Amino acid sequence: MAGIPGSESDENKEQSTQEKPENECASGSKAAVSLNGDVEVVRMNGETSHMNGSMESADTTVTNGEKEEKTENNGEKESEENKEQEVLLIQDTGFNVTIMCPGVEEFELPVSSMELVQEIHQVLMDREDTCHRTCFSLQLDGQTLDNFAELKSIEGLKEGSVIKVVEEPYTIREARIHLRHIRDLLKSVDPGDAYAGVDCNSVSFLNIITAGDILEKKAHKQDSLDCTPPDCIMPGSKERPLLPLHPNIKELKTPPCLKVLTLSGWNPPPGNRKMHGDLIYLYAVTLEDKKYHITASTRGFFVNQCTEDVFNPRAAAQKFLSHTLIELLNQLSLSFKRNFSMLLKKRGQKHPFERVPTPYQVYTWMAPIQEHTVDYIRAEDAFSTRLGYEEHIPGQTRDWNEEIQTTRELPRKALPERLIRERAIFKVHSDFVAAATRGAQSVIDGNVMAINPGDEAKNQMFIWNNIFFSLGFDVRDHYKDFGGDYAAYAAPGNDLQGVRAYFNTDIEGMYTLGTVVVDYRGYRITAQSIIPGILEREQEQSVVYGSIDFGKTVVTNDKYKELLQKSASQLKIRPHKVLNEKGEEVELYSSIECKGIVGNDQRHYVLDLLRTFPPDVNYSEISADELSNDMKNHGYPLKHRHKLCCLRQELVDAFVENRYVAFVRTAAYHFQQMQLHKKASQDLEGKESKLKAITATKTIVPGEKEKSDDKDSAEAETEEAKKIVEALTGKENETVEESSKDIVRKAAKAVGSLSETEFSLTFNPDVFQEHVKHADPECTMLQKEKQAVKEAAEFLVLHQIPTLVNDCLDHSSSPIDGATLTEAMHTRGVNMRYLGKLAETVSKYKSVSYIYTICIAEMITRAAKHLYKIHMQGIDQMTLSAAISHFLNCLVGSFPTPNPGVSVDEGKGTRKKNKRRNKGIAISIDNTEWVNETPKTLWKKIIDEVDEYFHYTLECDSIDTAVEKYGIQRVSLLRSFCQTVGIQILLREYNLEIRSRSIFAEDDIVNVFPIVKHIHPRASDAYHFFSSGQAKIQQGSLKEGYDLICEALNLLNNVYGAMHPEIAACLRLLARLNYIMGDYTEAMSYQQRAVLMSERVLGVDHPNTVTEYAHLALYCFANNQVSSALRLMYRTRYLALLCHGENHPEIGLIDSNIGLILHAVEEYDRSLTFLEHALQLYQRFYGSKSLKVAMSYHLVARTHSCRGDFRAALSSEKEAYTIYRQMLGEEHERTKESGECLKHLTQQAVVFQKKMNEIVKGEKVTSLAGLQIQTPSMHSVLEMLNVINGIVFVQISPDEIERLRKEIGKKQEQKQGEKDVESKSSDSGNESDNISSPEKDDLAKPEKQLINGDVHHVEEIAVGH
Repeated sequence: MAGIPGSESDENKEQSTQEKPENECASGSKAAVSLNGDVEVVRMNGETSHMNGSMESADTTVTNGEKEEKTENNGEKESEENKEQEVLLIQDTGFNVTIMCPGVEEFELPVSSMELVQEIHQVLMDREDTCHRTCFSLQLDGQTLDNFAELKSIEGLKEGSVIKVVEEPYTIREARIHLRHIRDLLKSVDPGDAYAGVDCNSVSFLNIITAGDILEKKAHKQDSLDCTPPDCIMPGSKERPLLPLHPNIKELKTPPCLKVLTLSGWNPPPGNRKMHGDLIYLYAVTLEDKKYHITASTRGFFVNQCTEDVFNPRAAAQKFLSHTLIELLNQLSLSFKRNFSMLLKKRGQKHPFERVPTPYQVYTWMAPIQEHTVDYIRAEDAFSTRLGYEEHIPGQTRDWNEEIQTTRELPRKALPERLIRERAIFKVHSDFVAAATRGAQSVIDGNVMAINPGDEAKNQMFIWNNIFFSLGFDVRDHYKDFGGDYAAYAAPGNDLQGVRAYFNTDIEGMYTLGTVVVDYRGYRITAQSIIPGILEREQEQSVVYGSIDFGKTVVTNDKYKELLQKSASQLKIRPHKVLNEKGEEVELYSSIECKGIVGNDQRHYVLDLLRTFPPDVNYSEISADELSNDMKNHGYPLKHRHKLCCLRQELVDAFVENRYVAFVRTAAYHFQQMQLHKKASQDLEGKESKLKAITATKTIVPGEKEKSDDKDSAEAETEEAKKIVEALTGKENETVEESSKDIVRKAAKAVGSLSETEFSLTFNPDVFQEHVKHADPECTMLQKEKQAVKEAAEFLVLHQIPTLVNDCLDHSSSPIDGATLTEAMHTRGVNMRYLGKLAETVSKYKSVSYIYTICIAEMITRAAKHLYKIHMQGIDQMTLSAAISHFLNCLVGSFPTPNPGVSVDEGKGTRKKNKRRNKGIAISIDNTEWVNETPKTLWKKIIDEVDEYFHYTLECDSIDTAVEKYGIQRVSLLRSFCQTVGIQILLREYNLEIRSRSIFAEDDIVNVFPIVKHIHPRASDAYHFFSSGQAKIQQGSLKEGYDLICEALNLLNNVYGAMHPEIAACLRLLARLNYIMGDYTEAMSYQQRAVLMSERVLGVDHPNTVTEYAHLALYCFANNQVSSALRLMYRTRYLALLCHGENHPEIGLIDSNIGLILHAVEEYDRSLTFLEHALQLYQRFYGSKSLKVAMSYHLVARTHSCRGDFRAALSSEKEAYTIYRQMLGEEHERTKESGECLKHLTQQAVVFQKKMNEIVKGEKVTSLAGLQIQTPSMHSVLEMLNVINGIVFVQISPDEIERLRKEIGKKQEQKQGEKDVESKSSDSGNESDNISSPEKDDLAKPEKQLINGDVHHVEEIAVGH
């Protein structure tokens, strides 16, 4: 909805399933809540009062009170029913009302009875014809409606009711809201805010790429196509231009409507004028250069008689009194009227997803030069501490801690309650992240006074807007024994992981602080919400659990024991006893550093969670003898620069799961043996070897591929084994024989369980910590605990890294850039410090050379980031852009002596001043050394840094040798470095190869932006629906799965609003399902939204966006939009090249797609270029015997035969045939088809040769009748596209198959003559029975790809990013 009644509500209707008509409008309204394009009014669209800090605002609390009662009753009634029915509770009936608005024809508006009146307000403020109004009320039969009432609670409101829009008098607050809204309208199409990274705006280029909205296009006639690919994306091109990354920027500009609109210097109105209703004075200059002084009064806007130097507030002769500013300006200036209507039209053409704010700010690493215009609202915002919409909220600044904790306390029994709660948590959290980011920037920019101004700059702390800020330096030698500043820099990141873990356990009564870690201009700042009362007392008095001095004094508390016991079992933390300095035993349920503080609000807070998870002994200072021989052979333990290395939560979970499976299998095996013993004592030797095979936890040898069949059977075995074990350890089975207890004991011992009678594997986070005194250091339990931690670290190196490499080798995972590699490692619980170990493992395998390149580039980027941090600290603000451009020149440039743009003396001058000043955050490290940096010195430091941090030796000494030796692309390195440290460079073409001068100048640095880390609150119910939907799809029940995933989308919209990466993943899966079920238009519609959302919330060149583009191209082709499909594929290839260059299997897939689409439009020569390139890549990455290579040969043969080059076609098809015969056998369908093709091509080649000979002899040739060069049908091309993209059509109803048959029949009637190579090959992808078996390599994966490929991002929902 949201003011685009035509588009958005319909789209949302499609999301809800057809069987539930009552959903329709409800789901529409859900999106409406979040789709308010320009939300200026109090942001309370039905979000219950907890979401915006106006906790005390009476009217809302009443409504919420009602609302909560209702949902509770619902919950009680339905609690026994399953979730699917529970979802129906939140749906409600929809109906239409008629809106009467002054100056506009009356119109109908679809609404839902669950909506608030407020939402109709939002819709009207967003609609093109009513968007210039803000100050109005809605009346039904002369009664003014309460903004915060739900529509269903209004008497007399029904289908067809007429709601009147009534203009209300202004107050100063209303006048300011009106001005802000008008200003937002005037810049609603301008991308300036998106590039500047403000107000959660971000850019999107999809509709520029496709030259308009694809859903509105008709299928094109083929003759009007321009299929020419840009030169830079042709296979083999070395150019990587940057301008196409942000195409047609100029088109985004709209003609200006006014020269100036600003507050007048005559503000505020003097007392006597206030009594005449004057509220604010404005000054406007129109495009015709006429100057007007305007009064905003209670009745509206009029022109007064003031001038620059004379105050005369009376109305001018022609005062043009208007209720809105737009109406007044329309009368004053024709140009304004004309341009403003153009602007509204352009705004209306934008897809709603291009205008909705994103939940978190997204920054671009390149930006065009933005014109800086006069804008008083921007000026006012910059220097007031306005955050979000503070001035509209009672109580001014928000009490972040109170909001964060209150939302956690909301009820959560029934689904509607959980939705309200999760939505409140998410809303407050995203507001807090925005506030913390702004505050952190203000702190570093020197805009905030320290609370301890007398201390040295790096020890200072700050409070701003009720948020506490501290810098990542070692204050008062707190971390002296742990690695000093290095430890202080790592601690906030570890702490955030701990906060995430405790936040996700969601235990009632235990609270964590709002925590955000911001890296900006080389500094790390931690922002935290403030515990009530903490600032009034010393920390020693506050802490009732844990230790503040690293274990000297340790205290505990019964309430904390009770709370932490619950979280400890979820987080696999082992309760353990330690001694304080008096020698008293204290039992802890967390690491010793974890502190418990009871705030003045009587809530129990836990903080300092930096060692929630067990230490990583591979990077600790234990003696090598303590590790196993395997680990010693791998070179562990290694030295690290700080002692805070911990294992990741994902690793702990994977390790416990792995051990549990081993335990279950061992126990089940022993049990079966015991049963056999009873029957007869048989010869057990053979079986004992089997036992060993099972007990040993599987260490995967890199390079071995597990067959999917083995996996399935292994899983089935494990399930069976679990049942047996449950029977053995079951409580009801009291008479379990001693022998079966013995079995469990043996199995537990075999897998290193910490309990003898059952499987129990938990970790003591305080082992191997010198500062912790254990109660009984010699006891066997402590030794067991140490062993468990060592084995977990060993599991990381010997199991998780090889598993990751295996996944890459069998192509079930293929990282695209550093970010996706990081994600892949983190998902498996591998920390980034193991990047060197991963690179070493990957370097042994040719077929994953591209991952080796990504590993090396990522190590270089991260090492450069560490150096950049030091490089940036303490630089005088005047030389900031010079310092950044100089660093970039040294990093990616080949010019040996780049000019820093600042002389050493200038640097020294600033140094002296700094010493005297020593104020603000410019920490006076006499930082002028950066001026002397050269590429040679910087690269020397990078090599040393990679060696010290990642323990990997790089064999290069400059960017040139890195490019040559490791195949790194300069442009990819530049991109990942800018994104990693937060630099925004000017959008222009850079000659990165140039050797005769520097690449970057000062003016090329447009901005620096913050890199923000925070937790990601989850939509738990949506996640459950999503998972069960996926499970259904995997079992083949597409329709049920589809309904569940539609429901998940509804719930995601409820919790996150309109924009979120998880919603994009959900849309992508729905698009794929629609495509498989044969609804191509619907598939295109969902996928279009997925692309727009991915561009907006992840970034225009994010790897996920690249995937989304490729999917959309396929669906466009299926809808006969060939030119759009090509443009989208070209964009996909361009973005992929920018991320990783041509050496990547994804490029093979992209090239096959482009080749096929070009083939469909008879551009055979170009098609051949792409297909042959794909063939080379497939040979390189899949091996010459792969079925992908065979398929590529086949496609090349098709294209050759269409060009009439039968000899080349024949040799390619022969290769394909050979591979099929070897891999699939003579009898396989694919092999037979290929054989048919060969026969056919041989005939054609013979006929062709005869004709040629006749021509050579000079005989008269009457016709070339024997030759059949047939143009490919769109249908056959689409089938080939499905095959190469791994899309398997499953579960198609007989009617559908019949319909397809008829279509194919019609096409075949049109084509006369016998089938030629085209139809032969097209059958290879015809119906599900042909496809279900043929290519184990190609099509076992597709099925997986159809599910996993689409859910690739969604699996992150599980790990919460």
